[in-house]
Amino acid sequence: MAKKETVSIKVKKNQQKMVAAPNVASHNRQKRYILEEGKPVAFLEDLGVMTADGKVVRSHYDKFRQINRFLEFIEDILPRLDKSRENVIIDFGCGKSYLTFAMYYYLHELKGYEVRIIGLDLKQDVIDHCNRLSVAYGFDKLKFYHGDIASYDGVDHVDMVVTLHACDTATDYALEKAVKWDASVILSVPCCQHELNKQMDNELLRPVLQYGLIKERMAALYTDALRAEILENRGYRTQILEFIDMEHTPKNILIRAVKQGGPKDNRKEIEDILQFLGTEQTLAGLLLEEYNV
Repeated sequence: MAKKETVSIKVKKNQQKMVAAPNVASHNRQKRYILEEGKPVAFLEDLGVMTADGKVVRSHYDKFRQINRFLEFIEDILPRLDKSRENVIIDFGCGKSYLTFAMYYYLHELKGYEVRIIGLDLKQDVIDHCNRLSVAYGFDKLKFYHGDIASYDGVDHVDMVVTLHACDTATDYALEKAVKWDASVILSVPCCQHELNKQMDNELLRPVLQYGLIKERMAALYTDALRAEILENRGYRTQILEFIDMEHTPKNILIRAVKQGGPKDNRKEIEDILQFLGTEQTLAGLLLEEYNV
């Protein structure tokens, strides 16, 4: 009987913990949000993320978390921006631009930075829509233009380059632009990394590369790791960070690079990895001097 009572009490304690923990976690999580629930934000209302009184719509809570997570990355690099002058920021492949609007709102409206943000995308209807919203919100220094990442030359100086879900090698061309502009900060969320997936061929790895899903994920991880190393080669201190939780999307990597210190002497290592994988890589060809596989 004593044994049964002990088991009963133990289960009861566990049940109490299971009920209490989510409330504590929810409370702590809300305190960390940069855009606080209960404070209406116009562009979040238009996105359907918030109601008019600032409540987060339950079905859009993941997007609310994603926006705040992105702003945490912006918060971390604030010391790299100059508050005494206008900072030029370019968002390549901006799409519907809810993160671009969030970035402008945070930097200019909440933090008081003078910024000029340029959004660039290939879809004219999306660009027109975003410009209308920018005017409606009074975001005077947020403009959107139709254009291609590789050929864009609308500015000669950029402080920060953001590239969110630019597909396949479009990310590489955006990173090349950022490096050649000598941008102080790069924030990149890559997408659809097909280039290495189509080329990878290594005799040792063939038993695992025969599985399409495994090969796809390995190619994506190698691609982003090589991008980070190439940015290190060009004088950026680079981190690969988790953007949002794995259960929401498999494309959850953010590359954050800050111009700091000298170039890393790692060109041979990069070349050796590419040779091992039997591949070429666009960013290596664009940025590594005298690069040959």
